[in-house]
Amino acid sequence: MRFSPRTSVVLLACGHLTNDFYCNFLPVLLPIIMPKLDLSLTLSGLLVMVMSIASNMMQPVFGYLMDRHRMSWLLVPVLPFGAICICTIGFISTKIMLFLVIALTGLSVSAYHPLGSSLVAKVARAGKAGIAMSLYVAGGNIGFAFAPVVIVAFTEAWPLESLPWLILPSLVIMAFFAASGLSHFSTVQKTAGDCLPLRKMLANPSVVRLNVAMGLRCWTHVAVSTFLPLLLVRAGYSPLVSGTLLTLFLGGCALGGISGGALGDRFGHKRIIIGALALAIFPTAYFFTHAGTEPAALVALFLSGAFLIASQPSSIVWAQRAMPGSAGMASGMMMGLSFGLGSIGAALTAALADQIGLDTALLLTTIPLLLSVFVAAATPYPERLR
Repeated sequence: MRFSPRTSVVLLACGHLTNDFYCNFLPVLLPIIMPKLDLSLTLSGLLVMVMSIASNMMQPVFGYLMDRHRMSWLLVPVLPFGAICICTIGFISTKIMLFLVIALTGLSVSAYHPLGSSLVAKVARAGKAGIAMSLYVAGGNIGFAFAPVVIVAFTEAWPLESLPWLILPSLVIMAFFAASGLSHFSTVQKTAGDCLPLRKMLANPSVVRLNVAMGLRCWTHVAVSTFLPLLLVRAGYSPLVSGTLLTLFLGGCALGGISGGALGDRFGHKRIIIGALALAIFPTAYFFTHAGTEPAALVALFLSGAFLIASQPSSIVWAQRAMPGSAGMASGMMMGLSFGLGSIGAALTAALADQIGLDTALLLTTIPLLLSVFVAAATPYPERLR
């Protein structure tokens, strides 16, 4: 390793920022490409589902492979690959090619998450795993938060065919990765005998319950980040105001990502997870009963994002301790599978919204958040598989 541990963690966090920046292009580009390719709402929904499956549900699969095979070499090409896929969307002329490009973009996202978090765990200084993972998680949240703002501004000034210019940041990060020596680290967890079989992992209550708890948390998080703009537009606010409030929520997520792991190192990861989940209930419920631009509502929305994500760094550390020899798969579960489960919950929220209204349905997402507190509290920490 040619860089210091701190610099290496920051570099991996910058890679996460870049990765999630490209991951969040689709929601902004969808209204532009729908008329261009004559996409129906049904096909648009399928496209979003393909992106979600490829970018979230495949993460544990990549993590499983990385725990058993040396795959750190992927660190160099993975970001430019995803960037090239999504940034060439303006040149696509068929629906089949569109679905293929979106699937490949999602796969690049899935590959980077367990790889980056596994390397963070390897290079972090002893006793600093939580704060290192916080920086890594925060990087992704920042990239995800600012992607809509950047893409809206870019597409208002230039046509879609100019999107390849946005590939450049990925090439810069690729150059730093190549110079860092991180791509020469082994992703294999100890020896093959230490890599735990999937059946044995699923038989461990710490692994199963933690996945359930984080999936319930992500139900609330995904529902808010997906339907917040629609809720505000229906309430009479402009798309600009709606987008700004979404950025405010995601900015809170970034703060929670930075602080959550550091607090976990100091006070215990289980305590921080339970505390953050419990504290997230109140500002989330307040905002959905006072949705708007009043100062108290804005503070509540920001705090909702912060508390919802504050538990994520500690959940990754917890999962990696509960799954010794399978750090990649553990992080894939916490950063991918949990959000995939949350997406299923958000789909149920959307279906419920057709019956009782979007504002009421979003308010009810505090129920799975409450359930996640009890599930996390009942989860043993840490339990090592043998």
